Amino acid sequence: MKKILVSSSNTEVLEVVKKGCQKYLESLDPIFCPDTDEALSFIDYELPEIKVLDFSSEEIDCDRILAAIHSDPWLHNGGIIAIASSPKEAEEIENRKDPNILIVQTVYNFKQNFSRLLKVLWSNQQFLFNRGMQNRMGGDETGGFVCDNDPMDIRLYTSFLVNYLYCCNRISDDGRYALQTCLMELLTNALEHGNCGISYKEKTDFLMTGGNILDLINQKRNLPENINKKIKIHYTIGREKSTFTIADEGPGFDWRSQINSAGPDMDETHGRGISLSSDLVTNLRYNDKGNEVSFDITNILNTSNTVPGIMIPFKTIEYKRHEIVCRQNDPSTDLYFIVSGRYGVYANGKLISVLTPNDMFIGEMAFLLNDRRSATIMSADEGKLIRIPKVSFVNLIRKNPHYGIFLSKLLAQRVLRQNRKTLQLSATIAELKAQLGD
Repeated sequence: MKKILVSSSNTEVLEVVKKGCQKYLESLDPIFCPDTDEALSFIDYELPEIKVLDFSSEEIDCDRILAAIHSDPWLHNGGIIAIASSPKEAEEIENRKDPNILIVQTVYNFKQNFSRLLKVLWSNQQFLFNRGMQNRMGGDETGGFVCDNDPMDIRLYTSFLVNYLYCCNRISDDGRYALQTCLMELLTNALEHGNCGISYKEKTDFLMTGGNILDLINQKRNLPENINKKIKIHYTIGREKSTFTIADEGPGFDWRSQINSAGPDMDETHGRGISLSSDLVTNLRYNDKGNEVSFDITNILNTSNTVPGIMIPFKTIEYKRHEIVCRQNDPSTDLYFIVSGRYGVYANGKLISVLTPNDMFIGEMAFLLNDRRSATIMSADEGKLIRIPKVSFVNLIRKNPHYGIFLSKLLAQRVLRQNRKTLQLSATIAELKAQLGD
């Protein structure tokens, strides 16, 4: 069950959340914290994937909560729904460009949209797992989303993909910015110019008269000819690269002239999306019609994009190819955090597994159980590990108990995943035996 932190003292907000969550009581558990310190404690010890922060509640210091989340970005990830008291405050929060904030809503919009917002979150909760809780990816992972003609959908699905790839060590901080910017630009183009049919001139004239582009989008997307149009997002997350495709239901446009031209002046209010996207990603390409665009990003390989803050002070050890990290039956006096590289796990001389930064740790089971090493670990190529002595790690957990909770959750998740594999294997064996008449 996923816990939702609701940090608000606004009775209207609280009632909306309680009512909205009634449909998902088996999957989503809202926890109400009308006090800042209580919310901070809950974040540290429960590591909630979804956090509702109400900036309109004067009793809640949302900036302090955000600062706590930013102070430990490796551990505190997931998604934040920010509630603002006014459109002006909502714009100010948006301008922070905080990658943890999924969506910003005024109190009025939150009341109108929370039920649908919750449905989207519930349907895609696998993208909001805490770091290390995702299933380990083997081959290519493919999937997609279908967006309504709604800026909220665009923002949510963009955040899902960007945060997922970041927590799976597929993109770095720079890659996070590039992917976020490119997806938002191209999805906005699909919404505005594709499905809503807003021309460059029409948008310019509207903005020059002081209009808010969201008002123009709402006018256009609710027209009978546009109201049922969708935007499709398809992704393929591979080992070396990831590919994304965005398709709208509009008539398309002459993309060749846009790509080959110098583009609008930098002083223009808009119109730089294609040029900007081309600079941020690779192989930006359109179909002939111009209503579908694809692009690639290069994944980082065998590298952790972020080192946990509490582990930074410890020594980083560099390993060369085929260098031994630890041997089977050695005392388990150290825990290793994987910064980069691949590491073979050998039991009785046989290779049984390969560890990468997605596995995060080497030797945590023997370390925690006061047991000897159950396998020999050898670097497959060059890599880096952070070595944490046992006494130092225990002292760290005492000072930062939420890391102990996270590690426990991580191990429990791995055991659960192994149990599922065992059950699947048992079912397969039973089915084979039945077929053979045994």
